[in-house]
Amino acid sequence: MQIKKIVLATLMASLIIAPAYANEKKAHHSKHSSKSMTNFGPGDHYAHSMKVNPAKFVKVDDISRAASDIPQPLTRNKSKIVEINLRAVEVIGEIADRVSYHYWTFNKTVPGPFLRVREGDTVELNLHNEKNSTHAHGIDLHAVTGPGGGMAVTKVEPGDSKTLRFKAKTAGLYIYHCAAGNAATHIANGMYGLILVEPKKGLSKVDHEFYVMQGELFTKGRLGKKGFQKFDSYKMINERPEYIVFNGRTGALTNKGQLQTKVGDKVRLFVGNAGVSKISSFHVIGEIFDTVYPEAALKNPHKNVQTTLVPAGGATMVEFEVDYPGDYVLVDHALTRIDRGAWGILQVSGVTDATLYSGDLASHSEPNESMHMSH
Repeated sequence: MQIKKIVLATLMASLIIAPAYANEKKAHHSKHSSKSMTNFGPGDHYAHSMKVNPAKFVKVDDISRAASDIPQPLTRNKSKIVEINLRAVEVIGEIADRVSYHYWTFNKTVPGPFLRVREGDTVELNLHNEKNSTHAHGIDLHAVTGPGGGMAVTKVEPGDSKTLRFKAKTAGLYIYHCAAGNAATHIANGMYGLILVEPKKGLSKVDHEFYVMQGELFTKGRLGKKGFQKFDSYKMINERPEYIVFNGRTGALTNKGQLQTKVGDKVRLFVGNAGVSKISSFHVIGEIFDTVYPEAALKNPHKNVQTTLVPAGGATMVEFEVDYPGDYVLVDHALTRIDRGAWGILQVSGVTDATLYSGDLASHSEPNESMHMSH
């Protein structure tokens, strides 16, 4: 009898610590999750492992969405029906040089497309899940009033499509993300973006608008480990991302991806934070935000702000005029995150003004040449 008790205790212990497992099938991983592991959330279990064959997925040259890839401001003065088409596509992309990953995306980039509608519009959003996807997907838009933010009617199996129809009744800048199964897992793998509901009177005129989203990647390998990296659900539940990045990967907003403007221009940044675990302290080194719309609420903006908080699952809009040429570094001012990838460049061209700023610039290395900065 005592031997049976020992065997039973050993078996139960092995079940508790064993990782849940998901085969690469066209069914959601909930069918493979371990019920014996502690999990108090309403969705699928966070702990799962997948055998991913990278050869089965399209490899994209660049997973990042350009910061300048934004629809033009709306000029119409009437509401209309707006059709939006999104595709849930799982692809292979690079987090960093020779560090590849199985991303889950909207339209093959991270973040997904910047969506722009007008207050009062009726939106018809069509979501198609590609046939070779390993999971069901869906969409929760924080701009939607209704069950699941749209997720209740858009959970879609591989190869199928669903349509959500909603009224954009409240102006603001909102996150959208996949919320199928274990929502945090789908977001951490890249399924997020921003939707702007422009107020009926529009936004103030600026010279440039840019799209910046912070996200986290939880890889099995340590920071910088070369080769194909699997998703690590245990790092996610323990809130220990290996990479914290802007626009999907390290270096996305540097070199060819850097933001371009010139002295005298007024700039608006649409900034989102997908999380899933960290609050962002967004800052541009060498600039002061003339106007900040905290948490992207369009009423009662703040003035003359140095750093603004962007909560996980939240957004902000910042506006400022650039006065002096040079490279300005975008950061999460929890500055250890720079070395995990959370930085970018705003390059300003134009004529210097010695009354505004002067000194020996010859000895200063540009941020594109070095990631080590002080402020």
